[in-house]
Amino acid sequence: MRPNLRKLSSKKIYIIRHGQTDFNLQGIVQGSGVDSSLNATGIAQAKAFFEAYKAVPFDQLYTSALRRTKETVSEFIQMGIPFEQLPGLNEISWGTNEGQKITPDEDAYYQWMLKEWQTGNTSLRIKGGESPDEVASRQLKVIDKINQHRPGENVLISMHGRAMRILLCQLLNYPLKSMDMFDHANLCLYLLEFTGTMFSVKKFCDTDHLKNITLPRTSTETQSILSRT
Repeated sequence: MRPNLRKLSSKKIYIIRHGQTDFNLQGIVQGSGVDSSLNATGIAQAKAFFEAYKAVPFDQLYTSALRRTKETVSEFIQMGIPFEQLPGLNEISWGTNEGQKITPDEDAYYQWMLKEWQTGNTSLRIKGGESPDEVASRQLKVIDKINQHRPGENVLISMHGRAMRILLCQLLNYPLKSMDMFDHANLCLYLLEFTGTMFSVKKFCDTDHLKNITLPRTSTETQSILSRT
């Protein structure tokens, strides 16, 4: 069931993906069942985002229940911005593959699953995990929280890649089968503005705030892993 977005008041929603973790680099599936911390690069990314956006008068900060999202916005929390952890923002559960290194067989299964979701079969559940429909359902409570904010307020949300794609579909009224149209990277930003009738995207997978950070070179395979974990 879709939320009634017409009830939302004018506001800006800043949605970021967490910074990099060692599990990202090691090609280990994280999902909702692996509670990893940021590595040195992730901490640098978080610092760069803070420096770029610390002047924004955020009224509320939400993270998932996993530490990597809280660590990503720790400096905003230290500023005294009202803060709440919401399990509804947790990453999709990747099931039996969580905590395991990605193998060719697992990657083939993942690519098959993506194709099924892209055809509209978003009720299909990862083996031992969740389906996009199930993630969307638990995100409705998050959207209810967003509904409660007054006109002109700024909300910062720190979350995860696949869950971010699902939330963007819900807020922008796209079918879940379209979720892969929303690119993401560690510490990317989506800025949405709601003006009374609908959301519009003001920044799409923006990483300009990271331009002065020197990141380690990664192979094409590692880049694919980074987008999944």
